Amino acid sequence: MSRVPITLPRSENGSKLRPMIGAVIYVRVSTKEQTENLSLPTQLRACEEYCNREGYEVLERFKEEGESAKTTDRSQLQNLLKYCRTRKGKVHFVVVYNLTRFAREKYDHFALRAHLKSLGISLRSATEPIDDTSTGKLMEGVLASFAQFDNDVRSDRTRAGMRAALELGRWTFPAPIGYLNAPKWSGKSLVPDPERAPLIARAFEELATGRFTKQEVIARMTEAGLRTRRGLVLSPQSFGQMVRNSIYVGRVESPDYGVSTRGDFEPLIDEATFYRVQAVLDGRVVVAGPRLRNHPDFPLRGFVRCETCGRPLTGSWSKGRNGHYAYYHCQRHAVRSTSARRRWKGPSSMSSHCCSQRLATCG
Repeated sequence: MSRVPITLPRSENGSKLRPMIGAVIYVRVSTKEQTENLSLPTQLRACEEYCNREGYEVLERFKEEGESAKTTDRSQLQNLLKYCRTRKGKVHFVVVYNLTRFAREKYDHFALRAHLKSLGISLRSATEPIDDTSTGKLMEGVLASFAQFDNDVRSDRTRAGMRAALELGRWTFPAPIGYLNAPKWSGKSLVPDPERAPLIARAFEELATGRFTKQEVIARMTEAGLRTRRGLVLSPQSFGQMVRNSIYVGRVESPDYGVSTRGDFEPLIDEATFYRVQAVLDGRVVVAGPRLRNHPDFPLRGFVRCETCGRPLTGSWSKGRNGHYAYYHCQRHAVRSTSARRRWKGPSSMSSHCCSQRLATCG
């Protein structure tokens, strides 16, 4: 192992003192469950024994609890790098239990290694023969590649397992709002949330009627108490994604895994209601908003359709020579229902007879 020559200070009797070689220890576990066993203490003890054998003084210990090595954005790793930068010249080595604890991605490993080298710091493993010699660097490269290979194999196995579970109708992700992840012994992957499931079903049913806009349904469900598990009100974007999700009719759809199948859980709504809601959202069903629903002069506006283009007719009053007249008309075509004309005598003048006359004329 090659090191930069250091001029040793002299003691009072003229003998040279050994310079302090500073080291920091980094240990990590991937899951919270591992923090409860002996993994971290075992790693830490092995690293400290290594430092004692090599004569390194341990300046600081960094313990990463429950964070993956697939990314360098780890809190304790970033604290370690900051510590090394602020104490440049005092830290000479970073000691890990093995290279898989440091990084599982080969490119991340060498990027971190290069950053440490720029600070005059070398990497050491308590259980692997790596150093700054040509042989040690070769061994480090091989071990870093094997760490990534092991990570890729684990990822492939996990993905294959998730795909197999999805094909069986099991939902392998966090439960969407309205459901809860079921215990393994239940034989199902999801169960209805007793608090939110009725509100989700009601939201679909109200949208399907075509009598309420999406914003109105959000307001009504919010007033009824619908919240996320964090207690937040659903945003229009979140609500829009929710009512587009076919999981509520009991289907498992996962484009990332190429799976579309019937789920092993109970649907919250029937398919007819779900597809009616999709038609409303796509504009294939006219939604009678507040203005259409509450206007007493034109009760059929938005429901009667143009025989030419099929679009819903609107209604308005037009000024004539002897007063104002009511018409149902198409906004795209300059066609009006002339037999529906009535002279203004107030809202009560729009009788049911007049409405039936318009229906006969407008189809």
